[in-house]
Amino acid sequence: MSAEKIDITDMRNPVLTDIQRAALAAAEANPVPLTEEAVLGAARAATGLSDFGADDFRVRLNLWLKGTREDANLSAAGRAGIFMDAVRYASNRLKVEDLVKRHPEILDIEIDRPIVVAGLPRSGTTYLQSFLAADDRLRSLPFWEAVRPVPEPGAAPEPGKPDPRLVTATQEWAQYDALLPYIKSIHEFSPDHISEDIELQAVDFGSYYLEWLVMAPEWQVHYFTTDQTPTYRYLKKMLQVLTWFKGPNRWLIKCPQHMEQLIPLTAVFPDATVVINHRDPTASIQSAITALCYSARIRCKTVQPDQVADYWINRYERLLAACVRDRGTLDDARVVDVYFHELMADPWKVIREIYRKAGLPLTDAAWWAMDSFVRNNPRGKHGQIHYDLRRDFGRTPDQIRQRFKFYFDRFPVRAEVD
Repeated sequence: MSAEKIDITDMRNPVLTDIQRAALAAAEANPVPLTEEAVLGAARAATGLSDFGADDFRVRLNLWLKGTREDANLSAAGRAGIFMDAVRYASNRLKVEDLVKRHPEILDIEIDRPIVVAGLPRSGTTYLQSFLAADDRLRSLPFWEAVRPVPEPGAAPEPGKPDPRLVTATQEWAQYDALLPYIKSIHEFSPDHISEDIELQAVDFGSYYLEWLVMAPEWQVHYFTTDQTPTYRYLKKMLQVLTWFKGPNRWLIKCPQHMEQLIPLTAVFPDATVVINHRDPTASIQSAITALCYSARIRCKTVQPDQVADYWINRYERLLAACVRDRGTLDDARVVDVYFHELMADPWKVIREIYRKAGLPLTDAAWWAMDSFVRNNPRGKHGQIHYDLRRDFGRTPDQIRQRFKFYFDRFPVRAEVD
């Protein structure tokens, strides 16, 4: 059965649904205070805790909030989203620091030879990560656990019942899905979907997460001029905490940002097998900016496709330039370069190479688990978005692709978008 074709024809001038109008009106009626005191106070009140650990995160938190305050095109709903995210991350930080204080042995847990998937959005990273996550010898991160890594005291699941965090995440996802129903067609998603570790980095208010939501130039300058190794150390701490709750201690993690942070990544995880997915950047960009402009009908006062396209074409150029610069510093014995066209043609060949370099036998049990996942989760099951760079963004694929000649020169990536 072919996937349903979805064409978002109101990208530049959105026609809002009743649910979308109601959400925007509710946010306008309930403005949020975008200050450090408000965020941290709300986190303390929510958890009953007060120790956030090392204070360096406050610099990053304040840059997040300053960028949010200064983005004049953000809607009240966009501002509320950042505030709620910040409170959630600060609350998770309080819980993590409290747990580690009570159980210092957590920091002795070894994160053993993780498999780290890097690669552009829509380069097959989600597909590949989901494939690998079917192997229960690897510890992976479902979304419901990523957003609430430390359970509430006394909230262990009853026998035969789902974790309360999954129940909450399912309810939240249903609301988000009703608000923006095409997002899952652009990026496969569900509450138990295997998540990116960007959620764990954000507990330290690091990573490039904010850039997907806010035009925050001062934050971007800070990010590019500051060594990201401390944020990767905090990511390791988060993995140790999660392992303490449930093993195994051999992790499978993923985030596109790792492409531009290969040096900090491998400094913190020196025994990692790094899997780098490569694809025509034009294919990735058209998906990313379409998603951003579709969700902008809620996040922003007006949809600005030209500004979004300019920003992310430039951003991808910086990300891929860093990958080209640093890829050669890595030990080839621990790196697998995955090309999208090869992954789609023969995923099992790619899987076997990853397992070989990771020193992990591909058992019959793992093979059957992966095969079952693929059969039960066909690509495009939520529909297939029609992308139109010319109509929606006034660009041709060649105009975008020419910015990335340096990347095509370094990696044998196939041009895809006509």
